Amino acid sequence: MLTRTTAAGAPTADTAPLLKVRGLEAWYGESHVLHGVDFDVAPGEVVTLLGRNGAGKTTTLKSIMGVMGKRRGSVVLEGTETIALPSRAIARLGIGYVPEERGIYASLSVEENLLLPPQVRPGGLSLEQIFELFPNIKERLKSQGTKLSGGEQQMLAIGRILRTGAHLLLLDEPTEGLAPVIIEQIGRTIARLKREGFTIILVEQNFRFAATVADRHYVVEQGKVVDMIPNDELDANIDKLHGYLGV
Repeated sequence: MLTRTTAAGAPTADTAPLLKVRGLEAWYGESHVLHGVDFDVAPGEVVTLLGRNGAGKTTTLKSIMGVMGKRRGSVVLEGTETIALPSRAIARLGIGYVPEERGIYASLSVEENLLLPPQVRPGGLSLEQIFELFPNIKERLKSQGTKLSGGEQQMLAIGRILRTGAHLLLLDEPTEGLAPVIIEQIGRTIARLKREGFTIILVEQNFRFAATVADRHYVVEQGKVVDMIPNDELDANIDKLHGYLGV
């Protein structure tokens, strides 16, 4: 049983945001990609960034994590402005990033991949707690990291971040290319992490999956957040969402 005790619960109007993003801009070289992104995330909440390919969703996650070459605006985590901090300092504040490509090292075993990131703050999950979430990983500890299936690599990438003590998780396309049964397992894991008090920002193309785990959905278009749809109002806004996503 997981024993992490960080406070959670549904966000209310009185809940101070865990993360507040205002006027976030970012560039790839000379290419201006984000044009003033604004959104909030409450403690213990799961929110998604939805949008078409190239809308700026992944760039938003990278900018929050501080791995973009140039960014400006404001990214405040629990009252601390992070916009001028290097990514290593942002990680120490409790943000963990799982990129779409997962970042599994071929030259390392599953166990070595899992133990690679340092613990940056108290509260990280133990190996046994991670194995409870992802039993497949325990069975493959001595295997080469890239010999795992896509779903197992995703589990490893998430488990690796959970060790570090991060309490805000940035997950980029965690279900991309995975079989339906694995997508269901990832969904159950996200729901359980939410119950345990983790806060999660999820970039997802599959809005049907997003609807099973998220509290709210931010729609990103051309480098800006253009709408916010509460999950319980998704059905009433489905035609508008289809228009945004081009489906």
